[in-house]
Amino acid sequence: MDNYYLLIAAMVFVTYLPRALPLFFLREIKLSPVTQQLLTNIPYAVLGALILPGVFYSTGNITYSLVGAAAAITLAYFQLNLLIVVLGSILSIFIWQIWF
Repeated sequence: MDNYYLLIAAMVFVTYLPRALPLFFLREIKLSPVTQQLLTNIPYAVLGALILPGVFYSTGNITYSLVGAAAAITLAYFQLNLLIVVLGSILSIFIWQIWF
């Protein structure tokens, strides 16, 4: 059982060290506003890259995917709650299936 604690401690050290060292050594460096803007937008770009393929391959029909994505983008543009965006997208696909 002692080996598990040692293994967990080693994993904590290995994952924490790459995060803590830049904070410790690079805290005096001032980044340009362009670089700060770039670093601020990276999580959104990565999230989009992870979600977008799933949107188009989740239903098995590209038309349904486009309808759902268009509904989600439209609802998100109006800054509605995330739950409303998801439910609105699902509802739009459901209505599209019934009517067409």
